[in-house]
Amino acid sequence: MNREREPVGVIGTGYVGLVTAAGFASLGSEVFCVDTDAAKIDRLLAGEVPIYEPGLRELIEQHRARMHFSTQLSDAVQHARLLFVAVGTPPTASGDADLTAVNQVVDAMPASESHALVMKSTVPCGTGATIQRVLRERARDGLRYVSCPEFLKEGSAVEDFLRPDRVVVGDEGDWAGDAVVGLYEPLQAPLVRTDVASAEMIKLAANAFLATKISFINEIANVCEQLGADVVEVAQGMGLDSRIGPKFLQAGIGYGGSCFTKDVSALKLLAGNSGYHFQLLSSVIEVNELQKRRVVSKLQRHLGELAGRRIALLGLAFKPNTDDMRGASSLVLAARLQAEGAHVRAYDPVAEHEARKLMPDLDYADSAEDVLQDADAAILVTEWPELLQVDWRDVAIRMRGDLVIDGRNALDGQAVRQAGLTYEGMGRRPCRQ
Repeated sequence: MNREREPVGVIGTGYVGLVTAAGFASLGSEVFCVDTDAAKIDRLLAGEVPIYEPGLRELIEQHRARMHFSTQLSDAVQHARLLFVAVGTPPTASGDADLTAVNQVVDAMPASESHALVMKSTVPCGTGATIQRVLRERARDGLRYVSCPEFLKEGSAVEDFLRPDRVVVGDEGDWAGDAVVGLYEPLQAPLVRTDVASAEMIKLAANAFLATKISFINEIANVCEQLGADVVEVAQGMGLDSRIGPKFLQAGIGYGGSCFTKDVSALKLLAGNSGYHFQLLSSVIEVNELQKRRVVSKLQRHLGELAGRRIALLGLAFKPNTDDMRGASSLVLAARLQAEGAHVRAYDPVAEHEARKLMPDLDYADSAEDVLQDADAAILVTEWPELLQVDWRDVAIRMRGDLVIDGRNALDGQAVRQAGLTYEGMGRRPCRQ
């Protein structure tokens, strides 16, 4: 065992847990990974990586000697005093975070004066206080608690771990917080050390603000369409203002993924439960949902009734460089188009396996060329590099219709038009043959 670095336990081997584990292993820590999913642990023990994340497989292979996998929490407790909790907190039907998996971890922890739970999972503000109260009631208050929210973006999670914008540590100023700070010290990232509640709120507030920027620029895009302005140029001009910045000003069919969708709703409900109506977030959520319907309206404006029309979806994952389908815009879009009677065919270079679990009745194609064959219209849903590089002259021959809707404003509109196709973006100047 590496004696120069603090050994750590990581509970949960999803996107956050596995990247966190591999990252700490790359820094020299022995890492003891735990998951209740025996099949997933078996795959990891066999050298397989169960999720798609650029660079993760290589990082695990490089540091596999320091990574240990088990279904038993006791294996992590035996070797590490810092136990990072990275289990899922999916939204419930009401939009609240489901803390079932978090509570199961708390229930399974033995009484200890020398261990700390370090919360990586995104939880509502106040969760830490509740857990600490429960531990006191169960005479396990010797177990320390630290909030250390994750800020990993799927598709660049490995880079985000190794070169973070900041590290947030919320604790009571004891040994556990000091130890967590020490683990991240080699990364030389700005440190925000605060109380537990503030650390929990930082994560929710950050995601809510980014989602707000996306919904705002989508509203601007919709106004641009009415007035003949181009949102791409508007966003460029806005983004050069240092007070605004260019990030998250890309208009399109709305945000997706597990984090934004879940955290915005969770913060809105958290505020409501405390007696405050967070009106702005209500609008952010509404705009995001309506944005997907605008794509359907664009199709209807060009094609009329959609019943019997063949619509090609280019991409399914909520963003490129991930196979994550949680909160993906394609889920709503496909369902809405099918409800209109359209025949929906889709292609995604990575996420098809995950998409089939959620949309088993969808018609899946084997390639971009295949999905576009005889299509009346095509919609770019996920800006995968290979989808941005298709030969549009070949596409014009393959398609039955000529409409291409750029749901991410990522295509070369001029190239699409020069191929004889009708290009329409989100908030772009009207461009037709």
